[in-house]
Amino acid sequence: MSAARGRARAARLAAAALAVCAISADADETETQSALDALAARVQVLEDREAIRALILAYGEAHDHRDYRTLANLFATNGEWIGGLGSARGPDAIFELMDATIGHAPRPEGSGTFHLMTNEQIEIDGDRASATTRWIYVTPGEDGAPRLVFIGHYDDELVRERGEWKFLRRSAPVDIPAIP
Repeated sequence: MSAARGRARAARLAAAALAVCAISADADETETQSALDALAARVQVLEDREAIRALILAYGEAHDHRDYRTLANLFATNGEWIGGLGSARGPDAIFELMDATIGHAPRPEGSGTFHLMTNEQIEIDGDRASATTRWIYVTPGEDGAPRLVFIGHYDDELVRERGEWKFLRRSAPVDIPAIP
């Protein structure tokens, strides 16, 4: 966690603690500490869920920008990617798979393709989490209009590694294949 994010989190927790203390002025110290602990745990889950959402979106952005080094670094040291292109374990192997099948050619302006992520369901369990996210892959058609190519979902296992959420296992099954 960056220092700025840590300070912001501490400020939010302090504000919440003051609110709990004001509400529980008549409560004893044990009840107040219990309320603060419960509030801190709830805030942590919300922060983790938002960090995982950001990770999911960063994956789509890196994919659409053909930046497979960035995409691969979203995976844990022993993270695994499984999809129609094959499977690979570890950031270096994931990069090599993407580079060999699609080609690593970062395009800061984007490649013209879009991974739309929707309906994420995220379950947090300490430093582990699971998520399911629907995805839609859109490319420009011959006439330039958006063309849906695939619709699928991601099944994710995630882990907090060195303070950051990473993909431990990401599988990308296609639910509706391209229409020929």
